Amino acid sequence: MSTEILQRLATGLTRGELVPYLGPGALADVVDPASGEPIPAASESMILAMNNGRPMSARLMWEFSRAAMSIELKRGRSAVNRFLTGTYGDRTWTRAALHDWLARTRPPYVVDINRDTQLQDSYLTTPHTLIRGIARIGGTPYRFVIHHWDGETYREVAQENVDRTLPILFKPLGSPVPTPTFIASDADFVDYITELMGGLAIPGFLKEYRVGRQYVLLGLRLTRDTERMILSDLIHAAGSPPGWALIVDPTAKERRFCERQGLEIVEADIPDLIAAAPRDHIEDPTPAMQEIGC
Repeated sequence: MSTEILQRLATGLTRGELVPYLGPGALADVVDPASGEPIPAASESMILAMNNGRPMSARLMWEFSRAAMSIELKRGRSAVNRFLTGTYGDRTWTRAALHDWLARTRPPYVVDINRDTQLQDSYLTTPHTLIRGIARIGGTPYRFVIHHWDGETYREVAQENVDRTLPILFKPLGSPVPTPTFIASDADFVDYITELMGGLAIPGFLKEYRVGRQYVLLGLRLTRDTERMILSDLIHAAGSPPGWALIVDPTAKERRFCERQGLEIVEADIPDLIAAAPRDHIEDPTPAMQEIGC
């Protein structure tokens, strides 16, 4: 682990020069305050929580989307959505250290593939644009829905009416707020990734803004095809290098993938990054606006 590179990444994130890309490990320290139960965030823990603590077959246990597809076929899509809404929308959880740090630094653009609301909670006092993925829905060719947060409420907006000066929170797999929408089952992912590859899952203004951006992958293991496919498309047109992946004990598969993508592996974890962050950063309650997509 290089302290120097961690300091450089933390400084870049603090200044808004690098884009945080959050995976399940971003919630590793989050628990139910009453029971101490960890929040289900990684694939296996989500499957167990969805199936009342009972393991499913080995094939289904490999990835949450497979298990969700099985539940959907047996009990309907609404059963999966109820589980996700109940888990991330109705229950109370402690705050993640990473999200507390992001709440202080407030990057202008964050990608979060978790389905919880902690990122949105971090920006409650800051007007922002929320983009969430949608799937298998009629009436629109797009696979996203956009909401504007004015400091009190969310309201849906068309992409041409987005305030480009506001921070962007991109949650491609959805969240329960303001209204539940999730990418969960295999069928959801097939639809979403197909349109993502076709350019219909990312708003036009974000396609412009992301050109040349560099990312820091936090809490994301790259052992599953689904997460790798989504990552590859979301960081399209990135800078050089496209970014850095904080991975403790990376597997050979992860090393090969990162090498193909041009991502540099940093063998460290989120607490190491936060510990390396500059201590002289003071949050400005009225940060300068940054033009998005122009």
